[in-house]
Amino acid sequence: MPSRWIKIIFAFLLGLAFIACTAPTPDRDNTSSSTEPAQRVVALTSLTADIVEQLAPNTLVGSVESPLLAKDIRFQDLPKVSNARTPPNLEKIVALKPDLVIGARGFHDRALDKLQDLGIATITTKVTSWDGLLEVTKTLAKAIDADPSPLLKRYQTFLADIPDSSPSVLVLFQRQPILSPNKNSWAGDLLNKFKVKNLAASIQGKSPFRGYITLSAEKILQENPEIVLVADFARQGILQEFKSEPFWSQLQATQNGRVYIFEYYGLVNPGSINKIEETCTKLKEALASQ
Repeated sequence: MPSRWIKIIFAFLLGLAFIACTAPTPDRDNTSSSTEPAQRVVALTSLTADIVEQLAPNTLVGSVESPLLAKDIRFQDLPKVSNARTPPNLEKIVALKPDLVIGARGFHDRALDKLQDLGIATITTKVTSWDGLLEVTKTLAKAIDADPSPLLKRYQTFLADIPDSSPSVLVLFQRQPILSPNKNSWAGDLLNKFKVKNLAASIQGKSPFRGYITLSAEKILQENPEIVLVADFARQGILQEFKSEPFWSQLQATQNGRVYIFEYYGLVNPGSINKIEETCTKLKEALASQ
């Protein structure tokens, strides 16, 4: 397997670790015995760092190193305690004297357990649906005693003015094998919010990734989507690879010029609030075009 595909699959697996569940679960493993609101927060995912900064910027004292945050002036001076490829640096986290650390279930479990042993409160979050995004936002707002209403209202603007159409849509993320998100994924739920027919929503198929199915060229031709959304991770040029497939030119989406390139973050992995907003805007444009 080419090294480029190894990197893509690795990144995809990491991304799934951050979005594999619908909401935070406040239980013994992720809440503090203290009832005082957190005043010093470390966020180990780009999405939760963004949410906390939007809710109460002065509470965020450390974050994850992420390309989604790297060029954002709000995060440039914040200490970075982890990145996408290595476990969190516990010494750096402890040195920041946080009273709350937010991580991703299934990916940061071991680090969060150790932090709890040191008396630091933790919250685990994962998002695969719009409702999950709302619940995470409310949970974090409660933990830091912030008002979630402005941010929740902003989310609703992302879903305003959706075109009144319901074309059949297929999202393609990977070519070998061809992966598409079904209804149990962030992308699948987002398409549902846009009231379009996600052709992979109910298809039963094999895949090592929950919320995603593998599709054959024959199945794609059989479904023959009106619109195809291609999620390109790190601008790897996946569309050109699909164009080399014999089935590609036979799709009505291709013939009608309704194939659109989307970023991985925002469509497959929510990533950040801005990426979600950008994706929603682009979806509206794609649905409105004829």
